[in-house]
Amino acid sequence: MDKPIALVVEDEYDISLIFARALQSAGYETEIVRSGDTALTWLRAATPNLVILDLQLPRVPGTQILHYIRSDPRLTDIRVIVATAHPNIAAALQDRADWILIKPVNFGQLRDLAKRFSPTKPGGDNDQ
Repeated sequence: MDKPIALVVEDEYDISLIFARALQSAGYETEIVRSGDTALTWLRAATPNLVILDLQLPRVPGTQILHYIRSDPRLTDIRVIVATAHPNIAAALQDRADWILIKPVNFGQLRDLAKRFSPTKPGGDNDQ
């Protein structure tokens, strides 16, 4: 079976690499984009299984990307983990995100959460 695909939308280079490595450790192939407009372009062309979404992005905010994902019928089943340093903004998104992580995010925390959302095993669990 092909690996599930995770899209990391994070403008901070080091954080995006940590997120990608955690997701790879959970069994995902990863793509990294570092701006909101690039994320929208990517999502118009592809359908990932999981999105890790920062809210503070250049050009298009993460809140707009989350709205796009939830309003496009092709993307509504995508799991979205919001990763942000802004708990007040995150609280307002609880009904649209599958999970919210407040930065700093621990490598193991993200890896384990991504495993729970993996489509590679029945029920979304991936106990590799």
